[in-house]
Amino acid sequence: MEKMTSLKVNCWLQWLTVTLALLSGVPAMPVDVDRVCTAPSAAKYRLTFTGQWTQTAFPKHYPLYRPPAQWSPIIGVTHSSDYHIWQRNEYASNGVREFSERGEAWTLIKEVEAAGERIQSVYGLFSAPAVVGGTGQAITEFEVYARHSLLSFIVHIVPSPDWFVGIDSLNLCEGDNWIENVSIELYPYDAGTDSGFTFSSPNFETIPQDKITQITASFPSHPANSFYYPRLKHLPPIAKVSLTKIKNNQIFSLPIQPTQSNQIPSTNEIDRSLINTPLDCEVSVWSPWGLCKGQCGEKGVKYRTRYIHMHPANNGAACPPLEEKKLCIPDNCV
Repeated sequence: MEKMTSLKVNCWLQWLTVTLALLSGVPAMPVDVDRVCTAPSAAKYRLTFTGQWTQTAFPKHYPLYRPPAQWSPIIGVTHSSDYHIWQRNEYASNGVREFSERGEAWTLIKEVEAAGERIQSVYGLFSAPAVVGGTGQAITEFEVYARHSLLSFIVHIVPSPDWFVGIDSLNLCEGDNWIENVSIELYPYDAGTDSGFTFSSPNFETIPQDKITQITASFPSHPANSFYYPRLKHLPPIAKVSLTKIKNNQIFSLPIQPTQSNQIPSTNEIDRSLINTPLDCEVSVWSPWGLCKGQCGEKGVKYRTRYIHMHPANNGAACPPLEEKKLCIPDNCV
């Protein structure tokens, strides 16, 4: 009898899931009873975003001016499993497109609010101030609830065509407990909406739009890409996020605007600044051979040249010869 009752309950849950999905106009997500959070009440967390984007770790095309390397404000949500602000190997929404290309959050915020109203999947929306440098910290606080125990956020890499870092659906609940501390290293993603290769590339819309992909040391596999380091197996992390559960009697003062104080590197940041990613010299293809120079009846010589695209850094491979010559026979003799 208990087995029959359990079967009926499971069938009813599946029917309810499908019905709600049809009413809301979104596809149904499978109900995973084993992953249901049963933690008591709500929990509050302190989020610390730390930029680790240094010129020694990422020497290629490192932006020094107009604008220099920096980070946009953080846009984050706490939500349930039937919502994603962004997702790897899926298409970016219009809001994610605008945010990852220009750092404009208006459309993205409207999308989050609409999802909360339509399917009650979003519990809270939060933000943190920009980091006005490649390194530095931004701090904020947010709250999670048992039915909305997942955390997602996105930060635009400035400048960049459509690159960002972030987290998609990190579950802060384990059974009936909230996680106390977690630290995650962050790597760059491409939103799939702009085809620029370098940090300062002009707008070049991707048609048709690509899916969101993680950028690695070898992907995209084009020498012009600012993250292309073929000698590395993995890119060093470009940022880090730390989450700490706040006890009820803890009070923190949060910065509202970017300040000099939140640019001071922590001890871990100083350690990260010691990372030296080797950057090999990059040169152009050879020019065509020049004219053969020499006197009639004697062997002459002709030259071809190439130029430096990228100077080496951090003990990278030195530049090869930029000029080459070979013997020839003048062909302008009478």
